[in-house]
Amino acid sequence: MQNKDMNKPKYIYFNSRDTFFRIELSQIVYFMADKNYTFLQLNNGQKLVFTFSLQKMERYLAEKLNENAKLFVRIGKSYIINLNYVYRIDIVKQKLYLYDTVLQKEFFLELSKEALRNLRKLFINK
Repeated sequence: MQNKDMNKPKYIYFNSRDTFFRIELSQIVYFMADKNYTFLQLNNGQKLVFTFSLQKMERYLAEKLNENAKLFVRIGKSYIINLNYVYRIDIVKQKLYLYDTVLQKEFFLELSKEALRNLRKLFINK
């Protein structure tokens, strides 16, 4: 009997002219748009930048990650987050808190109330 987890990619690969990245999915906290660039925030605090839009990143994740793409959700116009890091949704303060329990490191994003309400619904409806 084959283990289902063996078919799921645990890494994502980014290749440019000068650099190759092999990143474990569990290290990715979020992606952030900045015009035609996408910043990738890793759980260790490191930030990487890629020269394509968040929309292209969203398509790339869906194409390369198969079932694991469900770990990542587009939130508003500017972010794709890893759902495993969601710790607290504060609609009044318009903040999303992301937390890494292993490294005990917290990240927060400022988002619209509508985006936060939609994210909360996603968790409640699971």
